[in-house]
Amino acid sequence: MDVLLFAAAAVRISVPYALAAMGASLSERGGVVCIALEGLMLNGALAYTLGAYSTQNPWIGVACALLAGLLTAWLHAEATVRFRADQITTGLGINLLAAGLTRFVLVRVFHSSSNSPRVPGLPEWRIPGVAEIPGVGDLLGSPLVLITLALVVLVHGLLFRTVFGLRLRSIGERPEAAATLGLSVARHRFAGVLLCGLMAGLAGAYLSSEQHSFTDGMTGGRGYIALAAMIVGKWNPVGAAAACLLFGAAEALQIKLQGSAFPSELLQALPYVITMLALAGFIGRAVAPRAVGTPYDPES
Repeated sequence: MDVLLFAAAAVRISVPYALAAMGASLSERGGVVCIALEGLMLNGALAYTLGAYSTQNPWIGVACALLAGLLTAWLHAEATVRFRADQITTGLGINLLAAGLTRFVLVRVFHSSSNSPRVPGLPEWRIPGVAEIPGVGDLLGSPLVLITLALVVLVHGLLFRTVFGLRLRSIGERPEAAATLGLSVARHRFAGVLLCGLMAGLAGAYLSSEQHSFTDGMTGGRGYIALAAMIVGKWNPVGAAAACLLFGAAEALQIKLQGSAFPSELLQALPYVITMLALAGFIGRAVAPRAVGTPYDPES
């Protein structure tokens, strides 16, 4: 039973990682690096809190988080696709902007520089016959856990089983060739980045819903770990989600070992150490889309 509880905890922890990583796979398959995951998630988390706090309706909070992720991703797409700005610099700029903006809103709205008041979380779904199983009942009762599991299948199908996915992947490999066939490189790259924003905003909503509040800097580097998981998963949504389970298990182990003889500093570093080890083991065998990070100039 302890193993079952640990597995359930690992899955729940991995949900925001998986959502962000799958979103990044869509963006980067189209050729746009999404370092901005941290900022997208942070804005989504604050937007959920504002929406849920003002209406006391968590689903309106989710809608606000999706909108915030979409608008932030639109800013990233405008800078990188339309104006062909450096994608790494733009992504880091959005992360810094989100960190400052969320802290500013937190102080102005809630008069606190650390956290918001308590907000309602998403209601648990009680599945007959499953709800009574320790760990599993709580896991499958979380709406966003079930939505994430469904999205793994849907995003993989979108990328590898649809015309849009085929075109997006071709633009991420050879945008010049795709353009000669009449495809709009800018339109498809915009679509990939905006879909990434929606999923990262949903990841932020999950964080605030589970914690029932917004805390300054609450993403805590999850966006960067999600980016690493996407690389480990070889830009494949299913592979990225599977890699996120590894990082979720590392964080669950860190929580389980708290209060033991292990030094707390080492426990806090555990998820990041596993991230570096995973990258060291897989980065050499992971081949990125050929045109990722390269702005497309139709006049060149």
